[in-house]
Amino acid sequence: MEEKKEHTNFKDQVTSIYKLLLVFFTFLILFVLGFSIFLNEYNKEPIPDDYTIIQEEIDEDLIENGIHVRTGFVDGEGLTEVINNCTNCHSAKLVTQNRMSKERWIATIKWMQETQNLWELGGNEDIIVNYLAKHYAPTKKGRREGLTNIEWYVLEE
Repeated sequence: MEEKKEHTNFKDQVTSIYKLLLVFFTFLILFVLGFSIFLNEYNKEPIPDDYTIIQEEIDEDLIENGIHVRTGFVDGEGLTEVINNCTNCHSAKLVTQNRMSKERWIATIKWMQETQNLWELGGNEDIIVNYLAKHYAPTKKGRREGLTNIEWYVLEE
């Protein structure tokens, strides 16, 4: 019986020590967090009274070297219509990375109208398609020229 009582006392002592350690480490963690926040706030430099933030206003229609700076589109007739109708739904990069013929641009616009809720472009459609077909048409890539005047040698094993 006494052995059981000793066991219970030992268990109670371990439990109380565990609880004390838990409380101690909780306070220690809270103290360290509070102290680090205090140091962080204390070490901040005050903002001078004459400190001003200057923000450059970017010209939305700025064109440099024939490129519309904000979108990356090539300057040309129909640029405004393309910006107003294409960049409302997606990035200009999506347009500039594609290269299609006039027929493929028309088909793509029809597909967007049927599946992506693109509105009717009306008279702007011809302007947009002409712009895209002119500036973002497929580039002809052929095979490189055959190698000539090459001095071949036999590999030795």
